[in-house]
Amino acid sequence: MSTPSRLERSDGAIAVALGVAYVALLLGSAHSLGYTRDEGFYTYAARVLELWFDRVGDTGTAAFERTNIDHFWNPIHEHPGLMKLLFALSHRFFYERWSLIGESGTAYRLPGMLMGGLAVAVIYLWGREAVGRAAAVVSALLFAFMPRVFFHSHLACLDVAVTAMWLVTSYVYLRAFRDNRWGAVLGAGVLYGFFLDTKHNAWLFPFALVVHLVAVRLLERLKKLPRVGPRVPWALLSVVSIGPLVLWTIWPWLWFDTSERVRAWFEFHLQHDYYNMEFLGRTYWKPPMPALYAPVMTLATVPAITLALFALGLFEIARALVRGVESERFAHDALWLVGLGLSYAPWLSRNTPIFGGTKHWLPAYPFLCLIAGRGFALAAARLRELWAERFQKPEVAAPVVAAFCLAGPLTMTLHSHPWGLTFYTPLAGGAPGAASAGLNRTFWGYATGALTDELNELAPPNAAVYVHDTALQSWQLFREDGRIRLDLTGTLSLPGSSLALYHHEPHMRRVEYETWVVYGTVSPAAIGSYDGVPVVWLYARDQLRRP
Repeated sequence: MSTPSRLERSDGAIAVALGVAYVALLLGSAHSLGYTRDEGFYTYAARVLELWFDRVGDTGTAAFERTNIDHFWNPIHEHPGLMKLLFALSHRFFYERWSLIGESGTAYRLPGMLMGGLAVAVIYLWGREAVGRAAAVVSALLFAFMPRVFFHSHLACLDVAVTAMWLVTSYVYLRAFRDNRWGAVLGAGVLYGFFLDTKHNAWLFPFALVVHLVAVRLLERLKKLPRVGPRVPWALLSVVSIGPLVLWTIWPWLWFDTSERVRAWFEFHLQHDYYNMEFLGRTYWKPPMPALYAPVMTLATVPAITLALFALGLFEIARALVRGVESERFAHDALWLVGLGLSYAPWLSRNTPIFGGTKHWLPAYPFLCLIAGRGFALAAARLRELWAERFQKPEVAAPVVAAFCLAGPLTMTLHSHPWGLTFYTPLAGGAPGAASAGLNRTFWGYATGALTDELNELAPPNAAVYVHDTALQSWQLFREDGRIRLDLTGTLSLPGSSLALYHHEPHMRRVEYETWVVYGTVSPAAIGSYDGVPVVWLYARDQLRRP
């Protein structure tokens, strides 16, 4: 049974190496990935903040007066400001000023990639303390090589960022809970403020800490174990007191009419617009979502070896509880289980609005992978015993087992790119099996990136292109990066266009029918497909079609 251990100096270097390598992989593969709708909206917000930076440079402290704050922050206040500020800073310095990144869109995406690298590094550090070095590496890479995580880690969006913030804040909180050192106590509160300034998932975090505290204290009482930390951890008090103050300090929109604006922030997300999502052949557009949606989509998109190791890790946690577990070790396990459970919990409610698929429970995945690390440690220990009976070098067992465990996720992840939202695991029959079963093929309009060559070839000079599900701001990113000709204009007017994109979702079939009528053809000029599954197609008026 593995017990918590302290980090060594080399562990910091390993964590940094894993994080940097992941960011390098993301940067190297970003060009081929199309821009999603939300990226268009967030980069628009970042451009607004770049103008605010200019106002700060021109007027100094006057830029922080209410007139300027309201002018620049009111249009972009639906989500907090941390990542939008980072997107803006990255673009202003790495692209415009220093020319370290050659594409405008990639510069906006860099902060999201860094958050993905941060998550990988912290999973290693936490896993190293809780389950050992080999298992920690496996946990970190199982997360990095989840195909949906890899897709979202590229984006100028908030989902991987909030995943990283939940993980990092939990890790620092656990260290404060265990050691009660003031640096960690204060750090947990400050980090929670940044977590709140990332995305509204942070609202659940204090509840997670209360459930964790109750679970640990109950175990200590039932098993008559020594108590870890004070009865009510100072870190919990730090989170609920310092966190909101940090949020108010770093989100300028809250500086004025604070209570009214906090209420508006809550109402926006509690009454969010509904999205359409296909599940098992039916399109859902209002609550409730099917109870099986989150479990089935997890089974269909997370590599089976990751899920198998997770199940083995749950078995190991349960076995330790029966046989006897140290309170400190249970503090790790309980926080992982609570973080995972609360990240899925909204999908059990009949009132949760329908959102965009697996990305909304991404914060569960670091904890899933850490628990999978426990499973790997158990499997590696047993296989090491078998290895020792047959071979002379039992220390080779763990690396060999790790390689076998990681080969599948790595292969799937590389194969999924740049079709991350069309990818499904072999358990679901891959993309063809999922399409036949009626699981969503795509959303967010990013698949335009698969047809940029055809667009550039077919479009006459100064043509208008109907962009369908691609946001016009995202279309602009394609143009700025040189992936789509600068003379081509995006439009939402089908009759006024020369070419038309269609991103397949069942509820959008009317768009394809309208295109047939307006263009006088039912035959696409080009189709973007993944593993034989049509995802996006391009229509051209008859006079523009290839001979």
